[in-house]
Formats: sequence, C-alpha cells, structure tokens
Amino acid sequence: MSNQSISTPEFVLKLPQLCAGLPHMIRGLMIADVPKTKTYVGLGPCVEQSARKNPKGLAIVQNERALSYDAFNRWSNRIAHYLLSLGLNKGDCAVVMLENRPELLAVVTACAKIGVVCAMINTSQRDKVLVHSINLVNPKLAIVGEELLAAYQEVSDELVVPKNRRFFVADADTLRETGETPENWFNLPELSEKQPEQNLSQTHGICGEDPLFYIYTSGTTGMPKAVIFNHGRFIKAYGTFGIGVARLRTSDRLYVCLPFYHATAMAVCWGSVLAGSATLIMARKFSASRFWEEINQYGATGFGYVGELCRYLIDQPETPQDAKNRVRLIMGNGLRPSIWKNFKKRFGIERVLEFYASSEGNIGFTNILNFDNTVGLSPMPYAIVKYDKENEMPIRDSKGFMIRVGRGESGLLIGEITEKTPFHGYTDPAKTQQVIFRNVFKQGDAWFNSGDLMRDMGFKHAQFVDRLGDTFRWKGENVSTTEVEHIFDAISDISETVVYGVEIPNTNGRAGMASIRLNCAADKFDFEKLVSELNRALPHYAVPVFLRLRKDMDTTGTFKHKKAPLKEEGFDLKKIEDPVYVLLPKATAYVKLTPKLQQEIEQGKYRY
Repeated sequence: MSNQSISTPEFVLKLPQLCAGLPHMIRGLMIADVPKTKTYVGLGPCVEQSARKNPKGLAIVQNERALSYDAFNRWSNRIAHYLLSLGLNKGDCAVVMLENRPELLAVVTACAKIGVVCAMINTSQRDKVLVHSINLVNPKLAIVGEELLAAYQEVSDELVVPKNRRFFVADADTLRETGETPENWFNLPELSEKQPEQNLSQTHGICGEDPLFYIYTSGTTGMPKAVIFNHGRFIKAYGTFGIGVARLRTSDRLYVCLPFYHATAMAVCWGSVLAGSATLIMARKFSASRFWEEINQYGATGFGYVGELCRYLIDQPETPQDAKNRVRLIMGNGLRPSIWKNFKKRFGIERVLEFYASSEGNIGFTNILNFDNTVGLSPMPYAIVKYDKENEMPIRDSKGFMIRVGRGESGLLIGEITEKTPFHGYTDPAKTQQVIFRNVFKQGDAWFNSGDLMRDMGFKHAQFVDRLGDTFRWKGENVSTTEVEHIFDAISDISETVVYGVEIPNTNGRAGMASIRLNCAADKFDFEKLVSELNRALPHYAVPVFLRLRKDMDTTGTFKHKKAPLKEEGFDLKKIEDPVYVLLPKATAYVKLTPKLQQEIEQGKYRY
C-alpha cells in the first residue's frame, strides 16, 4: 500500500473483514452512545461488571502481585468508602501522584465510583510546572506515592491543597504493608483497610457528563492545561475501541508500560482490558532491553505502544527469538510508516490497532481494517483542510470558508462540534475558545482545531503527518514551546528565545531546538550551568537537543517570531551560518556542532 492513499482494490479486499466485525462494532457504538441524563455509567460500573462477569479472573498483574477482579473491586470500594467519610462530594478534585502500580488504578477507580475527579499529574513534572498543574484544578486533597513524595514536598508551601488533606501511599504492596507515614501526612492504605467492601450507591448517580479525571496536555501555548475527560468519554473508548475493535477475550493479557497519567494507557488500553474482562499486565516503566523478556514471562497476547517505544524496540539488536511470542495484536499511536512493516514482520505482529485521538479533542480514528501506515478511519464528522505553514493558519477561499484537501494531500485536521461530538474543552474557558474555528464551511458552524497535520488516504482513512503550531512531540510527549521559552528567558545572560521542533533522521517526532540571543560572548556563557538549570526546571523530554546562537530574531509585523524558516533550516550547518550547539545523550553540557558531528548524528551514531 502506498503511503499516500488506499486504492479501491485494497479496500475491497478488506470488506469481508469489515463485515465479520460489524456486529461487534455496532454493539460497541450502542454502548458508547450514552445519553447525557443516563446514570450508572463510566469507569466504576465497568469495573463492577468485570467483577461480576469474571470475579476470579486476574484483573492486574505486576511483578509477583496478582489481583482478581473481585479483590480489585473490593479494594477500590474500601478506598471509596473512606474518601466519602472525609465529606467529599461529587465534583471535588483529588490530585493523584503515583507511578504505574495497582495502587494508582485502585485510587482512580475509588474516586470514579463516588464522582471525585482525579487530576492525573505527569510524574515527571517538577518545580513551577508542578505547582501550576496542581493549583489549576483547586484540589480538595492530594494522594501521593512515596516515589513522588520529594517532588511534592519541594513545592508544598506554594500549593493550595489543605495541609490536613495530604495522603501518603507507600511504595510497596500496600495490601500487605502500609509503610511508615511521613510527618504531617495521613496513610491512605492504613486508614482505608477496615472500611466496607460493598459497592457504593453513589456510583448509580454518576452520569456521562460528570468529569472522571483531568489529563494534562501541553496544548498549543503556555503551561500545561487540564483537559476534562468525563465518564461518557471513557465509555466511548470502552465501547467503540474495546468492544468494537480490540475485542479482547478473558484469556488475553495486555502488557502496558505506558504512563497511566496519559489517556492512551488509562482509557484506551485499560478500557479495552475491562471491556473483555481480560488481564492487565502493568509494567512500572518501559525498558527496551527487558521488554520482550517480560512479554514472554507474563504470557502477554498484546501490548500498548506509542511510536517512540516501537522505535526503541526496533533499534535493539536482532535475535532469532524476536518473533517467538504470543502477541497477536498491539494498540497505540504514533507507529511511523518508516518502520511499520518491518516492525510487524520482525516481531510477528498480526494486527496493529493504531488509533488517533487527543486528550481534549472530539475526533477519533481507529485502524479497524488493519491497513498499514494509517491511523484508520473515523465515524465522526471531520475534515482535513488546506493549511498555510508560513503564516500558520488555514487557507480560506474568496467566500471566507476553508478548503478541503484532495486525496493523497495533507492539511490541518479539524473536527465538527456537534451534540454527538462535543468539545468539552479545558478548565480555562478562554483556552477553550482559542482552539475553536467558526464559520468553517457555513455560517454558524464550529470546529475543533486539532493542531495536527494529516494526510487524506481515501475511504475515510487518514495518516498522521506532524504537529503544528507551538507544540511538538518528542519521546512520546507533547512539548510546549512557550513553556520552554519562559524557562530559557529566566536564565542569566539569555535575552530572547525561540523554541521549535526539528527532525533528526530515524527518530520519531521532533527534537527540541532553541534559537537564543545572548547578552555575552559565547565563550563567556556557561553551557554546563544551562543544562543543570534546564534539567531542574523541565522534564527530560522538553530539554532542547540543539541551540542556535543568533544576534537578532526575525519577527512578523505583529512581533511574532518567524518559526517556519527556523524549522526548515533545523540544525543543518550547510543552511545556516549561526553557531549551533548540541546536547549529546547523557552529556552535562552543550558542545559546538561541527560538520563531522552533524553527520554522525544524522547517521544514528548517537541514539536519542
């Protein structure tokens, strides 16, 4: 199949597969189509249904721990009953800071059952970004794992969380040992272990429109935004993807090493596991060297992925054992066309359930028909429109309306905002309005701006091309250029900064590059101190790989930085005369880029 479009014969060959899966898809869509007023929906009922359907079946496995659905449901009920005893009400927010472990899912399920909204904090956030993310949602309490206690304590004086509502969760199997409680904290496992275990009546009062959790996204500008992810949206993932597409069986085991503060792991992967009452193999963190060993150790029949994870795996030395596994399907997003077919062949993968969705968006694509190099098709109303990269805006015709791209062409993906495909937006109403286009194809219509460049492949299929605007994707994470610029501008001897993403051959996404104007000579600037300050203030994936030293910045008539030429020139020394510096893997300081070093980076000698 061409990367550009799908031919009619190729599509016709998939029709029997489409017909065979149609009953499942219809059932999934019916479950996902939750009326706004219907109650007893969302995550809580999904867990309870699996506990009834498959009570002795394994719900979660991690290392030596194995929890049945019945045990997991009773555990989450105990936590929920305790949280109720604190006087929490539906709609109250709880900050949740836990790494991938069963305690995280038990806490989230407990909160979901009583309508408490979980703020799913990115575990790599620190300093000002962490303060912003926590205070943004006005939480009533914080639930913090021992592994992230130091990060929380560093900024605790700046947080709005009441000091008498801070709950500690030991980094252990807390069903067996509750750990030693830090001073001025409350031990959640200890306080909840004697609580009732029965299901809660409050769960019957949860409806689709009620918020389930906040997922943090870099968005297009500024600090992270808290995206409202409601119970109805979880049911959409559970129904359309879990029941309609993935169709896991109770015998299936899905290995997930993605962070559960992201919707890919929490809603798509776990939602699919719950839909099939299957087993979730929950890995604490991703390890390329141990990945297949753990897949085989736990007998996984599938796994969740992002594109960067797949690249790391394919970069590992080949072995005769690569395809000797039980994996029959994988689900995720960002698998690059450049490695797609080789990845399937090398590791013996039959089905790639690539999907496209954003935490905040109202558009979703799924590779139902198992084509190569596509995010699949979407039943939702969407359009791919012509986009002016230079001016960073959609192109409109003489009547002021946007223009759809032709088959095989790329443009900006937008999703129509309707009653069936609403846009719930951010906690900040002003930020919500910034990503809505109006009068797109007719007067009065409204469309969500995805900020993503997509290619129309025909037959309602699309291919992801790139991120647009002030956000780029690197190492599976969205990086806000504005956030990084603010950090740079606060550093001594830097007077102006422009941040953008550039491509490094054979890597996924775009690496960060910062064009900076110094107040001193380059040989007087402390590049090692710069790296130290950036590592302290930013997650590792947001620290720029390249620096470009400039005397002046090019701006538009409205004083906006012209990023398009900078992105185009990248770090190619043949195109630019400015000095360029690079942060090599595991280095503590930027070093000057030379033609020889540039060639080595482009040839993959240094692994990013």
